[in-house]
Amino acid sequence: MTTTPNELPGRPPVVDPATWQAARDELLVREKAHTRAGDALAAARRRLPMVEFDPKVEVVGPGGPVPFLELFQGRDELIVYKHMWYDGAPHQGQCEGCTNAAWHLKDAVYLNARGVSFAILTTGRWPEVAAFVEFMGYTQPWYSVRDVTGPAGGDMGYLTCFLRDGDRAFLTYETTGRGTERFNATFNMLDMTPYGRAEAWEDNPAGWPEGHHPCWYWRADADGNADGGPTSRPVPQWGRPGVTPEQTLGRNGHHH
Repeated sequence: MTTTPNELPGRPPVVDPATWQAARDELLVREKAHTRAGDALAAARRRLPMVEFDPKVEVVGPGGPVPFLELFQGRDELIVYKHMWYDGAPHQGQCEGCTNAAWHLKDAVYLNARGVSFAILTTGRWPEVAAFVEFMGYTQPWYSVRDVTGPAGGDMGYLTCFLRDGDRAFLTYETTGRGTERFNATFNMLDMTPYGRAEAWEDNPAGWPEGHHPCWYWRADADGNADGGPTSRPVPQWGRPGVTPEQTLGRNGHHH
């Protein structure tokens, strides 16, 4: 049996505009409290103690090895995204989550205007990284931090903030787990929609569409099915304009 739009199972009640506005206003009180709590967290974040490290440690970019200090581009603040890497994997086999995140900030002109530089770091070998960046069409500065230890390297998959004071550099903040979500506008937009992210962990009305495992819509197979399976690839990489489509699938490049 096909349901019509006014018979959606689990659908919240349909009310008149005044009743909706009253419910909306009630939620707004909670939203404002959430916003102010976020402001207070940001204030505490600005007061975190810092860790000094050697800014002369070398990372590898398009021009070869450069000192980490160069990533600041003369500015006092720097945000980096640490992109996971699978050695030897084809472009479509790289991390779907990191691909998803990096896709959301094509350039950093507004950060730069505020005096903040931005770069993406990864542990991949530079030749592999350079080919991937070209394929994806990324315009952000990318660097390899392979074998780099300390704040400039470390665990991948997170956002990290640094402060420069002359020729000295300090680690000020780093995300963990879902902290990277602030990088991803898509999540924030989906959180406003009736069906949310369509992920199983979400608290949805009874009868609402069943959610899937996180990241399920980040990867699709050759037929466009968002299954997150072993022969799928990160969604943005299916239709790169001006780039010859990749025919192989999955982390090991298996054919469909």
